[in-house]
Amino acid sequence: MNVHQFSARTNRGEEKSLADYKGQVLLIVNTATKCGLAPQFKGLQELHDTYKDQGFSVLGFPCNQFKDQEPGDDAQVEQACQLNFGVNFPLFSKINVNGPDAHPLYRFLKQQASGLFGSGIKWNFTKFLVDQDGKVLKRFSPTTSPSKIEGQIRKLLEKSAVHA
Repeated sequence: MNVHQFSARTNRGEEKSLADYKGQVLLIVNTATKCGLAPQFKGLQELHDTYKDQGFSVLGFPCNQFKDQEPGDDAQVEQACQLNFGVNFPLFSKINVNGPDAHPLYRFLKQQASGLFGSGIKWNFTKFLVDQDGKVLKRFSPTTSPSKIEGQIRKLLEKSAVHA
């Protein structure tokens, strides 16, 4: 099993298969615009801009499970992301990442890569690095800045460029 077997609703209400991202390196992140870590949107967008033409994408999954830090609807979330942080990487509809209503993708991600304190997502901006084949490679804590992941993204992209 891999992430390409899942689908999720975009913030515009369309069902999107993650198989559409086959062949790309992904950084999947649960986000919240009112979180103290929200300045990470800028770093995520910089990664997306720098590597999108080389087969990389950031996928944002807004979540309101942590101290009500994403209270708006999908349109409000998109607007806040664009106006406050210049985000244009793919955003999905708001989901739960923990509990019985956790999105199936997040159940899978947590199963594939546990965190320091178990499988549950502890906070906004937990990041999962996924390779071109949809395999979950690594989980990064909410406080890991996007720039600290850049070297690993670059290595994955170089590896695929060599095999192309």
